[in-house]
Amino acid sequence: MSRNFLVVDPEDDIEVLKGLASPVRVKILKLLHVKGALNVNDIADALDLPQSTVSSNVQILETAGLIRTETQKARKGNQKICHSTFDEIMVMFKAGVAVSNSDTIEVSMPLGLYTSCEVSSPCGLCSVDGIIGLLDVPDTFLDPDRMKAGLIWFTRGYVEYQFPNNAKLAKNEIETMEFSMELSSEVPGTSADWPSDITVSVNGQDVGTWTSPGDFGDKRGVYTPSWWKLKGSQYGKLKSWRITATGTFVDGVKISPVSLKDLDLETHHSIRLRIGVREDARHPGGINIFGRGYGNYDQDIVLRLQTKR
Repeated sequence: MSRNFLVVDPEDDIEVLKGLASPVRVKILKLLHVKGALNVNDIADALDLPQSTVSSNVQILETAGLIRTETQKARKGNQKICHSTFDEIMVMFKAGVAVSNSDTIEVSMPLGLYTSCEVSSPCGLCSVDGIIGLLDVPDTFLDPDRMKAGLIWFTRGYVEYQFPNNAKLAKNEIETMEFSMELSSEVPGTSADWPSDITVSVNGQDVGTWTSPGDFGDKRGVYTPSWWKLKGSQYGKLKSWRITATGTFVDGVKISPVSLKDLDLETHHSIRLRIGVREDARHPGGINIFGRGYGNYDQDIVLRLQTKR
């Protein structure tokens, strides 16, 4: 069974903290988590609260992205159905907080700004407004409208992004390098049990593979547009590849011995990130990459460099 997690940075996610800063709203979240989807009247009855109180607090939770709602026809008019978005919420400060002798350089790369690609079908791209080009036609990945992409998927192959090596420009030494992105497997329709080996490489060097457990469509992604069919991929897992002097880690777990020294970053003016599914993958289950406007995190592909002056 898949679970959805939200990591909240207190410096950036003020609306989420506001959403949690109320005993009433916490009770609503707990009720939805335990009971599943409920309408406003059901919530009011279960918590013995006025409907007006529930309605106003539901609006705050929806604005914060902590619940999602949909309108359904009722016996008299319409009713608002509320769904819990996350199973667990964690409040954490970003690891890369600058101190006196270090700096964090962060660059966000829009999903459609890849500089090279080689993909096989089924494949496709979507903006928040609709499908880009033709589905299952690899040449569509060269369409100029790819710059608007918020979701891309393919079966095998890769997309590659070129980030500026701002640490080299600033003449700073890189202590750690981290890539953050929302990913899942890709299967026609969805399946939570559909493993796929997703490999990341930097400047032509494979740094490590993470096996996605599945293609998630049990509920709509927090930011996924309403026009996108519910039978399609809805959200992924927010994964972090972190490369240090001692090796490469995914979400803190060491997965390979490839270190910063192996990447020879001092000689490169750019950092080329390649994300894909290799032809010889043990679990060739495809890939979805979620960007702004899709999934549960509404973020681009993020590069963070922790540097020492």
